[in-house]
Amino acid sequence: MDVVALSRIQFAVTIIYHFLFVPLSIGTGLVLALAERRFYRSGDPKDRASADFWVKIFTATFAVGVATGISMEFAFGTNWATYSRFVGDIFGAPLAAEGLFAFFLESTFLGVLIFGRDRVSKKFYHASAWLVWAGSMLSALWIIIANSWMQTPAGYKVVGAGLTRKAVLTDFFAAALNPSTVPRYLHTIDAMLMMGGFLAIGLAAYYLRRGTHTHFARTTMATGIVIAAVATVLMLPLGHYQALEVLANQPIKIAAFEGHWDNGPIPLGIVGWIDTANNKTVSLEIPGGVNLLAGDFSGTKSYPGLNSVPAADRPPLQITYQTYRWMILLWGVMLIVALGAWWLNRTGKLEGNKKVLTALMWSPILPMAAIQLGWAAAEVGRQPWIVTGELRTLDAISKAVPAGEVLLTLVLFTAFYTLIYVAWTRVVVGYIKKGPSTGEGVE
Repeated sequence: MDVVALSRIQFAVTIIYHFLFVPLSIGTGLVLALAERRFYRSGDPKDRASADFWVKIFTATFAVGVATGISMEFAFGTNWATYSRFVGDIFGAPLAAEGLFAFFLESTFLGVLIFGRDRVSKKFYHASAWLVWAGSMLSALWIIIANSWMQTPAGYKVVGAGLTRKAVLTDFFAAALNPSTVPRYLHTIDAMLMMGGFLAIGLAAYYLRRGTHTHFARTTMATGIVIAAVATVLMLPLGHYQALEVLANQPIKIAAFEGHWDNGPIPLGIVGWIDTANNKTVSLEIPGGVNLLAGDFSGTKSYPGLNSVPAADRPPLQITYQTYRWMILLWGVMLIVALGAWWLNRTGKLEGNKKVLTALMWSPILPMAAIQLGWAAAEVGRQPWIVTGELRTLDAISKAVPAGEVLLTLVLFTAFYTLIYVAWTRVVVGYIKKGPSTGEGVE
């Protein structure tokens, strides 16, 4: 492989590992805050044990998320030097803000949760739990701002030429609130809350199936079902909101999502594949379906197709089409699971149903898979651009780094990240096996 392909694979590996932990930390942050709220209101030692249990899960996940995120920023300077020079003036502000305003907020009050249970007032401890979650949400905002600017750049001008060519910030608020920031942020956060809800459901199902820690399992199941059901239902309008933004600002990406070749109304594909050899899409589809969702009820509005741009300006079509399609299909599965769990729990038919509980134990895989597929669709779908319309991925790499060195670091990163993941898994599984405990022999 050449240095471009290896650099892309290396960054994909690091971000996939990192983004295993980001949804888990933000999702469990809400579950943690709600568990602490329950103890704040009840004063029950069993509720305190539940909240302490979620502090342990969150802390382990947060620590690994930080460790896996640092290497991505290093990669900007090592493997993507031309990209760093081009976006440095733009990215400096949001990345600095993420560290100063979000990370410090989150880590400071996480320290209170870890060490301050018996050292601060109950009210301050309760507030700290919500501030930890707020810090994680704020951290995600600044990162989404930076990533969204790459998708739909705004508030800048380009100066210089050749290796000195770079984007210069002209309007901070226009850059921060570029066309895709708000829909992408809402879509991403809602997906992470789905992750937290399904994780709570999975853990509760594990304990209910074993018949242990039943107080924790019942309250956590109720919390998880509400979070998962509400967030999954909300994903319909929020996903639609983001799709409309992509349709307006990245028409070739939406064409790749739907396998839309010729200018005209866009069909809404259900399942299918891209026949790249013959430049056509074979699918089960609703003709003009995207037009209908965009409010064009006549179905006559024309949108650019893949044939409207040279082949070199099209993203990798098969992976873009399939990741987008399977993300949506997984959403449908999650909606059925969340509403089904709500109904069974409401009617009292869930706790004794071991088959359903076994299935629910594995349900957190669904949102995690959908999140990874969604990011793949979003990032692969804007290729060949690393900054849309301004800088191609091919031109963004570090010119002086040979392929052999990139391959070596790819192997080392993969090995190190795998070691971290195994260590995190062992720690968290240990917490889960032990379960929440009051220290008084009461569950």
